[in-house]
Amino acid sequence: MLVPLMGALLLLGVAAAGAGIVITVLLLKNPPLALAKLCAVLALTFSSSAVAVYCYGWYSVTLGGPFPELCEDRNASGAEWAGTHQEYWPLRNACSYSDGSTVEHVGMSINVLVCVLASLAVVLTGAAAFLRRRAPQPPEGNAVHLV
Repeated sequence: MLVPLMGALLLLGVAAAGAGIVITVLLLKNPPLALAKLCAVLALTFSSSAVAVYCYGWYSVTLGGPFPELCEDRNASGAEWAGTHQEYWPLRNACSYSDGSTVEHVGMSINVLVCVLASLAVVLTGAAAFLRRRAPQPPEGNAVHLV
């Protein structure tokens, strides 16, 4: 049940990131530039990119990729292979050996990329909210009322 959900999130993340990039380009080409809107679109782009990268890493852990075939029977120090270790946060696939050492096959780069993208999304969301509040509001006295 979780595999189709993560697949849908992966596709949705890629589609939303692509749409965010297109919208960002359109916002930059058509002045005047609303900085609050640009921050909001960039926040959407970074957050959906973080979702897509996490789902990609999740699939690499769940489906195994080249893992556990990469596990050696003995490591460089001669310790025997004791088993495999999988975690979903942080994403980790590792060969465990009897001397306590591990060899990871999903590097920290995926986790770092997810954290950086998500952090940028949070900062940009806050910036968009701040800029939206500071933007001058149109006067309410000029509204047209239809009877």
